[in-house]
Amino acid sequence: MRAADIDRVKSLPLFADVGPDTFRVATAGAHLQRFPTGTMLLLEGDPVDFLYVLLDGQVELHGTWNDRETVLAILRPVSTFILAAVVLDATALMSARTLDRCEILMIPGDAIRTAMRLDSRFAMAVSRDLAGGYRGLVRNVKNTKLRNSTERLANYLLALRAADNSGSVVRLHHEKRVLASLLGMTPESLSRSFSALQKCGVTVQGAVVTLANLPALEQLAKPDPLIDNHAPRNGDIVADADAEVWSSEWNRSESQ
Repeated sequence: MRAADIDRVKSLPLFADVGPDTFRVATAGAHLQRFPTGTMLLLEGDPVDFLYVLLDGQVELHGTWNDRETVLAILRPVSTFILAAVVLDATALMSARTLDRCEILMIPGDAIRTAMRLDSRFAMAVSRDLAGGYRGLVRNVKNTKLRNSTERLANYLLALRAADNSGSVVRLHHEKRVLASLLGMTPESLSRSFSALQKCGVTVQGAVVTLANLPALEQLAKPDPLIDNHAPRNGDIVADADAEVWSSEWNRSESQ
């Protein structure tokens, strides 16, 4: 890893509380790499040699079965992925490809496991990252199983508005085909859901979505803090775990 990149990597949530010796062990053999759009980073079923940390761009995680494919998650910076497989030294359960030009830190899995054994603070940082991902997975499962397609789209738009702090106009970060798969529906169902939301003041033109009547949209969506995370992604809220802590604290304050 280049000397110019070391300070940047040290500021990542995974390494924020570790000492110089642990940092040296954990990042032994690590390197920053830039990938063009559409690069397949790994395939499900492959052995996982590296932990990936997304620093810039977007990455799609997807799975396949019987000639079918579904989007499991869209990652934005800063995000680790395939961490569970690295900890267990297991094969990948999902594939990953870039949706934009991406800058990714690749850390050898052996170095991560060695640093975890040597430093409890680093092991806690890894556990915290895994906990953030697990809670996000639970939210996603509840969202998919408890809501219809229109409700899922409505809550996605509200969460996107909160994450980007974008007011009444939000910008979709990926193609509608990808968004449909992420929300567990076909592109045709996504189009019908957008049409159904017109009565709530939602209009879409390309990647730009206008939310002209937020009270009506919220009344249909019925956002729930035990499903939806409306943490703004800026300042101290960097990783999924940060967003989970913010959401829990906000929920407690609202309950008092």
